[in-house]
Amino acid sequence: MKTEYALADGKLLIRSEGAVGQITFNRPDRLNAMSLDMWDGLALALKEFADNDDIRAVILSGAGERAFVSGADISEFDEMRATEAGIRNYNDRYEGADAALYNFPKPTIAQIHGFCVGGGMAIALSCDIRICSETTRMGIPAAKLGLGYGYAGVRRLTDVAGPAVASEVLFSAQMFDAAGALSRGLVNRVVPEADLASEVAALADRIAANAPLTVEAAKAAIQAATGPDPESHADHIDALAMACSTSADYAEGRAAFAEKRTPVFRRK
Repeated sequence: MKTEYALADGKLLIRSEGAVGQITFNRPDRLNAMSLDMWDGLALALKEFADNDDIRAVILSGAGERAFVSGADISEFDEMRATEAGIRNYNDRYEGADAALYNFPKPTIAQIHGFCVGGGMAIALSCDIRICSETTRMGIPAAKLGLGYGYAGVRRLTDVAGPAVASEVLFSAQMFDAAGALSRGLVNRVVPEADLASEVAALADRIAANAPLTVEAAKAAIQAATGPDPESHADHIDALAMACSTSADYAEGRAAFAEKRTPVFRRK
């Protein structure tokens, strides 16, 4: 079943087909800069995909030819971040959407081309997998703007690329090309621009075809293992693994293997 709708006055396009959902940042005239209503819409779309058992993977991409997401819409700052209360409200909503993406229980893939800057890089780092084209330019220019970069964003950057790379990214405010991003571990791989959408779609389909309880348990385990207190999550992760081993999907996987056919997993 295919579903399509828009949020944030059309600045977010939401699409689902089969087991894969897609969120497209749709402001190509502004290089897909994130307005505050887009952050709100992102959180809403993620909740809807999380509650939909048919969706097993989600792709995040940018509209147009020039950008994934070029960062926050700075033109809003004079109005929305001019007072302490305004800054707090803005940050709460932005950080809530960012946390919703990072804590989203199903696999997420950032399909990156062109500019992936500031808040765009935060979005990419909160995804599980990052695939980019050779047109990609990544960086966090906060040091050029006098902006502080919060703990959650620094932690995710450090978890993905390590403290030395995080230091280079944040201290230098440099833009890295696709090869530089790959060599620093900021992306999983680089593919030709013409192949980007098809490569990401193929990966999403491959993930979606696997046992969803197993994949979701693996994601939870990876996040726990890279969190601040991994041992405190051990019993919960072991319980998720046991639930997989006693599931109907596990029985289906064994039967399909014995019968030399493709398994049909139902998330139960």
